Amino acid sequence: MTDTEVLRYTAFSGDPNGGNPAGVVLDASGLDDAAMLEIAAGLGYSETAFLTAPPEGLGGQEGRSFTTRYFSPKAEVPFCGHATIATAVALGERIGPGELLLATPAGTVPVSVTAEDGRLRATLTSVEPHTEEIGDADLTEALAALDWPRDDLDPAFPPRIAYAGARHLVLGAATRARLADLDYDFARLEALMHRLDLTTVQLVHRAGPAEFHVRDPFPVGGVVEDPATGAAAAAFGAYARELGLVPAGAELTLHQGADMGRPGVLTVELREGDARVRVSGTAVSIT
Repeated sequence: MTDTEVLRYTAFSGDPNGGNPAGVVLDASGLDDAAMLEIAAGLGYSETAFLTAPPEGLGGQEGRSFTTRYFSPKAEVPFCGHATIATAVALGERIGPGELLLATPAGTVPVSVTAEDGRLRATLTSVEPHTEEIGDADLTEALAALDWPRDDLDPAFPPRIAYAGARHLVLGAATRARLADLDYDFARLEALMHRLDLTTVQLVHRAGPAEFHVRDPFPVGGVVEDPATGAAAAAFGAYARELGLVPAGAELTLHQGADMGRPGVLTVELREGDARVRVSGTAVSIT
């Protein structure tokens, strides 16, 4: 492992002090699961991406298709948006802008890398999303772990579990102040999330027709809060469209990380006639 090159990027920001840091290992061919977990835990970022050769028959352009796995400091996760954006920009810097194809545990994820104003920008396309209702007892437990009275929920945002590669509980905050005041019971929320197979809880406050502030507790990954969560952004886009909160074709702007001193911006694109969700952002190397 001493010979393994581990890159450090922050995603959804052009500032190394903003966005969400991720580890990127572009050649993980010599690593087993234990070694990948050890690297992720040593970095301490919410996720690290590990690339190996693509599976047979994946398709895509030669030299631009990969098998991609994601590890938090505590466990493997099926999909991670910010580490995907970080990985795509890291690859773009080395092999140039263009199309990438990633075989992830959640499914095949196409990623496009473009150059805009001297900076690389990556756009991932999610797997097919869906939402499901959460039982009242589980919702009560989630709110108790967060120390949120039910009156603090925005009635326009029905609580749902949303999926676009990973499962996230979406809860709407009635006020920006409610969202800003996050002080939850780590062990209690972690236990509920393990039981419901959740990756994060996405807390949302609407700032405008297509503008939202979001926060993502991530105790199951060993992290109190994720600064910018691409997988949750994709899941939220599917949720918002399915519930008619936004048009079927829309571009949403999600602000995340400001409350923890790492501001970032995630762009969510919904296209009519395509159930998949696109999430895009910039990324920059952390030196």
